Amino acid sequence: MNVVATRLFKSPVLLASLLTLSLATGCHKKQGPDPNSIGPATAPPAPAPTASITADPLSIDLGQSVVLNWRSQNANVVTIDGIGQVNVNGTQTVSPSNSTNFHLTAKGDGGTVEANVRVTVNVPVAPTPPPADASTAGDMGTDAAFHQNVPDVFFDYDSYDLRPDATTAASQAAAYLTAHPAIKIVIGGYCDDRGSAEYNLALGENRANSAKSALVSAGIAASRIRVVSFGKEKQFCTDETESCWQQNRRAQFSIDR
Repeated sequence: MNVVATRLFKSPVLLASLLTLSLATGCHKKQGPDPNSIGPATAPPAPAPTASITADPLSIDLGQSVVLNWRSQNANVVTIDGIGQVNVNGTQTVSPSNSTNFHLTAKGDGGTVEANVRVTVNVPVAPTPPPADASTAGDMGTDAAFHQNVPDVFFDYDSYDLRPDATTAASQAAAYLTAHPAIKIVIGGYCDDRGSAEYNLALGENRANSAKSALVSAGIAASRIRVVSFGKEKQFCTDETESCWQQNRRAQFSIDR
C-alpha cells in the first residue's frame, strides 16, 4: 500500500469528500438544445402591389378630353407611359390625338404590377370631293368661292395647336383644294399685338405651319402650299379686347397667284 492510500484510509473525511466529487462529476449529463427556445425573428415578405386604371369616357372624338383615374396599393413608384411618374393614386385629364393604350406600371417592395386602359379617338374623315374632270382640272375658281370653302383657322393665346374648330375648317379646305388641283395657296400666320415682334414672328410661322400640316395630312401636296409669317405687324382689329385679339390670332388662306 502506497503512502497516498495509507493517508486516505487514515483520513475518512478526505475520502468522503473525494467520493462525493467523483459521483457528482460522473452523474453530470451534457444538455442538448432546448426545443422550446425561440430563434431569431424572420420578417414577413413584403405584400405584392396592386394597381388599376380607368378612363372616362373610353371613346371620344378628336379634340375632346378624357379623365384617367388610377389606384394602387403597396406601391411606392407609379408611372404611366406618355405621362411619366405620377402619384400612387390620382386623376388626370388628357386629350389624345389618336387612339391610345395608357399603360401603368406600379412598383413596390413586393414586386411590380401593370395595368392598361385603351381610349379610342374618332378622327373625322374629310368628305370625298367629286373627281375632277377636264373641265375643272384647271379651274382656279373665284376668290369668293375660295374664301367660302377655305376659311381661316383661329388659335388660342400663345398657342399654335389646332383647336377642334380649326381641324374641321382644315378638312373643309382640303376637300375644296382636292376638287381644284390647279390652286396653289399661301398661308399667312398672324398674332395679336402682345409680346415682342421677334417672338410673334416665330409664333406666326408656327401657326401657318400647323395649318399646312393639317392640309398635307388630308392629302394636299406640300408643293402647293407656301407659308409666311406676319407676326403682329398686320392687325385685323386694333381694339384692346379679347374678341379683337382672337381675330388677330389666325392662319389665313389665300390663292397664291
